[in-house]
Amino acid sequence: MRFPFYSLKTGILTHLAFLIISAMLLINVVMIKFSEKDLIQAKIDAGRLLLHVLEKKVEYSIIHMNKNLANLDSAPIFRREITQLLQKGHFSEALIVNKEGVKVLSTGSWGQAEKEALSMSREAVATRKGAFDFYGSTWGIIWLAHERVNVTAPIFAQGRIIGAATICAHLGPVYQALRKSEKIILIYIFLNTIVLVLFGIYLLSRTVVKPIYALLQITDEFKDGEPFPQLAEPPRNEIGQLFRSLNMMLKRLEENKKELKSHISSLEKANEEIKKAQSEIIRSEKLASVGRLATGVAHEIGNPIGIILGYLDLIKKDGLTQEEKSDFLNRIESEIIRINDIIRQLLDFSRLTSGEQKETSVHKLILDLIDMLKPQPMMAGIQVQTVLEATKDTVWADPDQLRQVFLNIVMNAADAMEGDEGSDDVSAKVLTIESPVMDDSMELRFTDTGSGIPEQELGHIFDPFYTTKEPGKGTGLGLSVCYRILEGLGGTIRAESTVGKGTTIIIDLPLYHQIDKKNYHP
Repeated sequence: MRFPFYSLKTGILTHLAFLIISAMLLINVVMIKFSEKDLIQAKIDAGRLLLHVLEKKVEYSIIHMNKNLANLDSAPIFRREITQLLQKGHFSEALIVNKEGVKVLSTGSWGQAEKEALSMSREAVATRKGAFDFYGSTWGIIWLAHERVNVTAPIFAQGRIIGAATICAHLGPVYQALRKSEKIILIYIFLNTIVLVLFGIYLLSRTVVKPIYALLQITDEFKDGEPFPQLAEPPRNEIGQLFRSLNMMLKRLEENKKELKSHISSLEKANEEIKKAQSEIIRSEKLASVGRLATGVAHEIGNPIGIILGYLDLIKKDGLTQEEKSDFLNRIESEIIRINDIIRQLLDFSRLTSGEQKETSVHKLILDLIDMLKPQPMMAGIQVQTVLEATKDTVWADPDQLRQVFLNIVMNAADAMEGDEGSDDVSAKVLTIESPVMDDSMELRFTDTGSGIPEQELGHIFDPFYTTKEPGKGTGLGLSVCYRILEGLGGTIRAESTVGKGTTIIIDLPLYHQIDKKNYHP
């Protein structure tokens, strides 16, 4: 879509008109100044000629009419002739002095300017040379200019200087004549500008605008995946070069696009493989945890099964009352329910996760996990203290993955306290789980009373395959899996430890109401 006020043709038209008008006006200013100078010089030359005629008249009057310069002011015919000469030459005032510099004749209304004329006349007598000078200021053609010009010359009679004469011409009529001609010149400038602009637009449209519009139309109609169309006759100038360069650029872009698509495809494939590998690592670590829990479950359900078998033997004996049989059956049912709960908890943990994120209560996950781990032999002698004070504990996460994170941390804490010398003292083995009150996030702190981790090893505990356990007791992937899962949820995990006192694992998770669930990619 072309906007007429911002189109290329409008821009060329505006700039071309501005340049032509500016050039013509500048030329006009120069021509006016030259014309003004020539007219003023002609006025000065006319004044010199008029002074020469005046000199001859004075000389004639002195020689042939027996008059001297002092009594010319009393000769009305001479005064009238001088006035007529001034009018014909377009001069307004005249002043004559004798050789002593005394004024003998003055015509016209000199006013205050008579002193200037008198000074010039006396100087002409002294130097025996003519001169001219400008006085006053008035509005000229385009700026202030001189108001009048005085022309002076010495008067000679029979080769002797007898005085000097000064005449004055006002330059206003010169400026007025130039202003009248200036109006006509401006009209011609306007007409010439129109003709030149139209002719320039015609030429530039053929050589610049039309090829650019054609190129613009082709680019607008160009569709992705199609070859760039060729112009019927590309011009042999910069426009044609631009078109060829654009064509080459689009070809390179198409090649780069294909190469980029290939790279993207390979990266997507690699990303899928990485995700699959991460899922396998998480699953293998989960299976390792399930295997370890299964060992404890097998030990835990052994006692209820032995009790059930004992009750069944008693029921087989004769002599039992119906009330006793009912009591034994109720006890068997209670033990079976206990076994069912233990197996269900293990199955719930070991099932494959859907990966679906949803609103998850962190406190409920922790309490359910502690309940599941109570019968495990690894937790024997360990006192679990939960200080869950956070008023907001809802996060957006996959609850199965979050449960695995908590399980790995608790199992590591249990392993750290397994070899404590003070194992006979129940208070020596304490696992504290805290969630302090926070406004902008959810913080969890798992603190054990184990042997602690040396400072030089603390920075490596989240690395894959890093472990301090004996061979066969750990894969080295537990905390690394925790790190990856929490990172995918937008959270963090870090550790603080003091050798001989224990270790604290700190988890930070964003609360559900503060995050956009679309940004989660666990």
